Amino acid sequence: MTRAKNTWWSAIPTHLVLLSMTALWVLPTLGLLISSFRPADKIANTGWWTATPLEFTLANYQQVLAAPDLAQSFVNSLIIAIPATVMPILIAAFAAYAFSWMNFPARDAIFFIIVGLLVVPIQMTLGPVLKLLTDVGLTGTFPAIWLAHTAYGLPFAIYLLRNFFGALPKEMFESAYLDGASPGTAFFRLALPTSVPALASLAIFQFMWVWNDLLVALIYLGGRPAVAPMTVAISNLVGQYGDGWQLLTAAAFISMLLPLLVFFSMQRYFVRGILAGSVKG
Repeated sequence: MTRAKNTWWSAIPTHLVLLSMTALWVLPTLGLLISSFRPADKIANTGWWTATPLEFTLANYQQVLAAPDLAQSFVNSLIIAIPATVMPILIAAFAAYAFSWMNFPARDAIFFIIVGLLVVPIQMTLGPVLKLLTDVGLTGTFPAIWLAHTAYGLPFAIYLLRNFFGALPKEMFESAYLDGASPGTAFFRLALPTSVPALASLAIFQFMWVWNDLLVALIYLGGRPAVAPMTVAISNLVGQYGDGWQLLTAAAFISMLLPLLVFFSMQRYFVRGILAGSVKG
């Protein structure tokens, strides 16, 4: 009994730290949510913590939903996000399996170079990649943004999946090879089915990053309404002189509904995938 009591007391500092970190993350989101239901004059003159339910209004949401390009931008975001999530995961899965269970010259050196690309800022690549896409006539098209997001997402995807594949039991693959399985069969029948947690957690990361991206889409698509995603359409809600900025609070919550749905539908795989990818490097 005494030991259990001591354990409970020793866990208090950990719980306090976790509660403090949770508050730091939740408070800004709570403030944004409350502000999304307040009129512009209240937002400009008083803090969100002074708000009362009597002043709440749906006007911000109504104006955002009535924006002419919002429906098209939602479809564009889906057209961008789904292929830009599937493509890097598929390529990274093949590469990660090769780095984990196949022998070829300079395997480790190539892997370290790929991982090293994680530290290269995206901003440094915008100019050269934009020129390359312009030269081949892809600027302003969906394939341009698919290729860009695939390239930007591959280093982390290969790193995470390689660590997960490398942690799988070696005996499982040896038994498959003894039974006459080819590397392709071992990949599709063994590696992929046992790697669902890692693939799901990676899909969450990639989808949310692509869905919330503004800079890459603005550079490579040019902001044209026909191909612009929701982030670009939302940024256009603010006028040239800053008018309409209060609509951003409501637009932010509208745009995060789908990513939240994706996260909660796959969250059971999330922690397992991340932890498994951090065990073995």
